[in-house]
Amino acid sequence: MTKECRECQHVVSEEAIACPHCGAPYPAEEKWDGWGFEYKSRATLFGLPLLHVSFKYRPNRMPVPAKGIIAVGQFGMGIINISQFGLGVISLGQFTIAGFAVAQFAVAYSCIVQMGLYLHEGYGQFVLNLLDLF
Repeated sequence: MTKECRECQHVVSEEAIACPHCGAPYPAEEKWDGWGFEYKSRATLFGLPLLHVSFKYRPNRMPVPAKGIIAVGQFGMGIINISQFGLGVISLGQFTIAGFAVAQFAVAYSCIVQMGLYLHEGYGQFVLNLLDLF
């Protein structure tokens, strides 16, 4: 089956990954807002989705950070955050700034990390109290 490309209006297959004429990604789609996966729950708290999962990139290749009460993604911000790069009250990730963190690298009030800075307590391979730096 065929459709018109949403960008150049040439006829393309509905299964085309890119338009052979202009290169538009997924040209048979009426609207296309990027690569990857994103889910936002309809339930909200304080104006934020209860759950936001985002492993998505916009057409300009900018990542879409997960922002919610529970945030899961490559980039995330939430009360509970699970991400590679994150910010949260409770955070599990590779690089994070948090109240309480389990991470490879972190700055946190309390943390269990490979390398990190903490205010209250920290455990890991290389951890320093922030107050000792001043």
